[in-house]
Amino acid sequence: MAISQNSTGGPSHHVGIDLGTTNCAVFYLPTDSAGPVRALEIPQVVRPGEVAGRPLLPSFTYLAGEGEFPAGALELPWAAGRDFSVGEFARQQGGLVPTRLVSSAKSWLSHAAVDRRAAILPWRSPEESRRISPVEASARYLGHLAEAWSHAHPGQPLGGQDIVLTVPASFDPEARELTLDAARQAGLGQVILLEEPLAAFYSWLESQGDNWRRLVRVGDLILVCDVGGGTTDFTLISVTEDMGNLQLCRLAVGNHILLGGDNMDLALAHAANQGLAAKGSRLDHSQFLQLVHAARSAKESMLSQADIASAKFHVQGRGTKLVAGGISGEIPRSLLDSILLDGFFPACGAGDEPRRQSSAGLQEAGLPYATDAAITRHLAAFLAQHRGGKRVSAVLFNGGVFKSRLLRERILATLAGWFSGDPVRCLESADLEVAVAHGAACYARARKQGGIRVRGGTARSFYVGVEIPAPAVPGFAPPIKALCVVPFGMEEGSESPVPNLELGLVVGEPVQFRFLGSNRRKDDSIGTAVEDWQEDIEELTPLSATLDSDAAPGTRVPVRLHSRVTEVGTLELSCQGVHDNRRWKLEFKVRENDQSTAQ
Repeated sequence: MAISQNSTGGPSHHVGIDLGTTNCAVFYLPTDSAGPVRALEIPQVVRPGEVAGRPLLPSFTYLAGEGEFPAGALELPWAAGRDFSVGEFARQQGGLVPTRLVSSAKSWLSHAAVDRRAAILPWRSPEESRRISPVEASARYLGHLAEAWSHAHPGQPLGGQDIVLTVPASFDPEARELTLDAARQAGLGQVILLEEPLAAFYSWLESQGDNWRRLVRVGDLILVCDVGGGTTDFTLISVTEDMGNLQLCRLAVGNHILLGGDNMDLALAHAANQGLAAKGSRLDHSQFLQLVHAARSAKESMLSQADIASAKFHVQGRGTKLVAGGISGEIPRSLLDSILLDGFFPACGAGDEPRRQSSAGLQEAGLPYATDAAITRHLAAFLAQHRGGKRVSAVLFNGGVFKSRLLRERILATLAGWFSGDPVRCLESADLEVAVAHGAACYARARKQGGIRVRGGTARSFYVGVEIPAPAVPGFAPPIKALCVVPFGMEEGSESPVPNLELGLVVGEPVQFRFLGSNRRKDDSIGTAVEDWQEDIEELTPLSATLDSDAAPGTRVPVRLHSRVTEVGTLELSCQGVHDNRRWKLEFKVRENDQSTAQ
């Protein structure tokens, strides 16, 4: 495949891609231009046999049944004979036949309790139904974007561009690796991952130009509050000064919270269903899924257009009564506002924490949604843990949910109640739905051409597990301590020896290297050993390897450790022999993924 290049031999465009739970978007600009960032118009099927361009690609795949549509109904300008649809028509048709609709693939991508490479979607569809995996669904969205790009830029494949792909800040290493796998399947090649809240912040910086320096001041603590379709992400950015110049530094990211627009759709559907039941109408499972999709459409239309007082919906009847037996209803704005404000953004105190609910003894498999839907309580817990006694000075909102003025005002009012002093400022975003893709393209340019960068390094501290010598006890594995090899905020491109520590490296036989991480322990320095680590350090995917050596299998070679974080976020952990020059190298990707290697 030919690679599109500029006159210097590199990629011709910087490209930012938001692989969203609800919508995808692409922004780009030429690498040799200082001009504005532009959105890619994305052709997609909008009705059977009709293709139109849209600024967003809804993250939905419809797996059509045999003979469901006339031949060619799902064709695209670049693809004939397709038996599935991605985008706007997929979302519409899926509302009518939800058992054939793949949605929330991004949420499933982060669900460690299922095999994310297995064909499990649509979830709870009949066993004989067509299914695809969360990775394949993500690859289809990215593949559609790549095809749309090539359609608009003949001879300039997307895989040859400088691509920044966004992920939730709370994605664990495995979810990031799966995202990269989907990108590879879509032919995107080498991509850089960027956390969505930071992308939204880069978009704000771009929109303000040099004026951003007058909108923030030294000592400010900026909260990026990002509520997307499937997740809620919090990020803290501090404003500091170095030799008279303002600097931005990311201080903290939150834990993975599977709570967002999907939950709101369900809540709104349940409330509407109660209204139908009160009038004597009862929905079966398939009809309720239709109602969920109708609730999503109602929510999006009312959040986007403040003058809409209500949204109508229609649920098809059962069996032979598909038309005559349909059920219609209406969702008033007052119901939407009540559910969102009281259910998801209730007033709470600065010391409140998410409520824990007792679990049933038996539970059906599914997405592990947060047990407390109150985003404000999750925010209180995040700030209590990470703000270090400082007050939040400003908020940048992101995500389509915050198109609602009421919700933005509720967050600002809640923060005002927690902190005394000056009012918490709102940093206005130009477009809440596409800020992430726009900011990703801006970040791509900043990486290559220079510009304002948010410093922060690694978002977590990383550790390697070291076995502690102990007498053998039947049924119990030897204890391990967590040895910090990458402290929080270690900058990419930096390296350091792990001081004053000699370890035994087992060579010549299969062994397992255990890696761990924490977003809580920010004060651990390189070489810090933590024996009681289960409370605030979590295990990541281990690396199994057999290290070559001339010594007998199982020999313990004395070594010292040396850590290096590369420019692309890979941890290179070298084991240097104490008595000779032999060196073994372990690679563990601390930013993009956890696919590790040993040499």
